[in-house]
Amino acid sequence: MFQFKKIPNGIFMDEEGTIRLLKEGFDVADPADVKAVEQLISGEVETVTFDKSHNGSQETGLELQLAQTKYKLGMEYARQKRDTEALKELDDAILLDPDNFTIRKQRWQIRFPEKFVSEIDFDWQQEQLQKEKKQEDLHRSQGLVCGPDGCFLPGS
Repeated sequence: MFQFKKIPNGIFMDEEGTIRLLKEGFDVADPADVKAVEQLISGEVETVTFDKSHNGSQETGLELQLAQTKYKLGMEYARQKRDTEALKELDDAILLDPDNFTIRKQRWQIRFPEKFVSEIDFDWQQEQLQKEKKQEDLHRSQGLVCGPDGCFLPGS
């Protein structure tokens, strides 16, 4: 509904269902996030708005739509236990929408289920994220092309 790409998220509503705070990537350890909640609770403010920081991504609307389509297809394959096909679609989706942490975590869940069994290994996730982003940046610098049939490097 909100097209979030990161987790966790902060959504605060009043008794009438009016959204008073909406923040992607909400963090209880972030003083600004905590202050915003305190201001809402105390009645100091009626709503809290966070600046949307530009993340430098250059995806077009069409690329993001294609990423969402590939994500949905990948998740349907995963539901059917067709992991190879699921991973192909999810891998393409993340190349189209590299900041989408939801897509990234679904790939990890299929590829590395042991990291999500009894306890989620957040340190591993940060290391994995850095490794993947480095590889994805390399592919992009080599002219990665993505379309409905998938993502590939020209000449490969």
